[in-house]
Amino acid sequence: MAEAEMDRISFLPLDIKLSILSRLRINDAVRTSALARSWRHIWTHLPCLDLSSVQDPLGNPSSWIQRVHRLVSSLRGPLLVFQLHFYGYCDFSSYDVCVLIPSLLNLLLQKGGLETLHLSFHIGTAIIHLPWFPSLRVLKLSGCHVVLPTGFRGFHHLETLDLYAVDISNDHLNLLLRTSNNLTTLMITYIRPSGNPLSVNLSFPLLRHLELAINDFVEIVPVDSSPCLEHAVISLIDADCSSQNLAWMMLRLVTSVAMVSSLKLDFDVLKCFSLVTLPFNFTFSRLKFLSFYLNVDTIDSRVYDAFLWLLRSMPFLEELEVELKRDYYQAETDSFLMRELLVKKHDGFACLERTVTSVTIHMDTSDVNAGIEWIQFFLLNAKGLKLLKIYNVDGCDLMPSFIEELQKAEVTSSDAKVMFFNRVTDQITNLCMND
Repeated sequence: MAEAEMDRISFLPLDIKLSILSRLRINDAVRTSALARSWRHIWTHLPCLDLSSVQDPLGNPSSWIQRVHRLVSSLRGPLLVFQLHFYGYCDFSSYDVCVLIPSLLNLLLQKGGLETLHLSFHIGTAIIHLPWFPSLRVLKLSGCHVVLPTGFRGFHHLETLDLYAVDISNDHLNLLLRTSNNLTTLMITYIRPSGNPLSVNLSFPLLRHLELAINDFVEIVPVDSSPCLEHAVISLIDADCSSQNLAWMMLRLVTSVAMVSSLKLDFDVLKCFSLVTLPFNFTFSRLKFLSFYLNVDTIDSRVYDAFLWLLRSMPFLEELEVELKRDYYQAETDSFLMRELLVKKHDGFACLERTVTSVTIHMDTSDVNAGIEWIQFFLLNAKGLKLLKIYNVDGCDLMPSFIEELQKAEVTSSDAKVMFFNRVTDQITNLCMND
């Protein structure tokens, strides 16, 4: 057989070879240089360099970043995507590292055309002096201290900004946001502002997806003039939920996303709302999907009132998702009174009367009976309910007492179906409800 017929892959066009190499880990892509002379430098034309799965066996960030620097220097074509994740338990504050990281970023700048930059340092504090990448569209930073250069002009093509566990001054964060007018996705989690508490106004003409995790370092983050915003995720993380100042700030933030079609409230947002006077004339006029978290053992009448306020303010809600958790060490006496409130018939909820057709309940507990009252609430009050899905995160099998209790529930919708999903066994159980 002729050599050309035996090695057809070597005669493939360059773009197809690069497509093949891009599906390999970078170590394996470099090793293809030994296949044949025609493959010796193919990998150096890779437009994407993903080092997210490469770990440093020596735990030495200085030597590791030097090797990354040599790898990037070997690339011949423009580099469009660069991802670097460091998983080592090392100190990134040494002098060598503080010099090497800016040198690496400047090398990426010289390569030209960078569109995606993802830097993640899980342990330690890496100082990132962020250059101006004129073509940057996606920026993800994690576990680092971010400093903008003097005369920073902004990333005018930036569409996605994801900041996780990042130290950044208030002035630099505001400058970064103010000069990123084309953002469509913004995610800010565990921000630790240097100096003053975080205080920014979010105003983006094209923003569609927003995720904010609020903690005690945050002073105020209103969402102003973002007419295209469709999806919002708002969380409370490591924050003092007993603070009225935080509660008012959270309420202002949530009500400022009134035009979203999808909203997720994570952790103790409802408990936070219970500390303030809620605006009962407020309406989410476009909201179709709502997801929120509840600790079933710490719910009192004020949290329940906040839950009712949410339902009343969402007249066109179609799909509802509730995550129920238990904290056996923080159970409050009032939680035992919730059964009487939850199994009571309510009137005046436009969404339950007309639009809600799907309810999903996630029970993060081995006790499937923990959320029975919430299941009964929706069966009793949702007139147009088509499907109620129950996911048991711990994979506990259905208890006879659960089935017996659920079959006592009054079901308002004649079309309602109840399905129970066991996450461990992937078993699906259809529960027959009494007519």
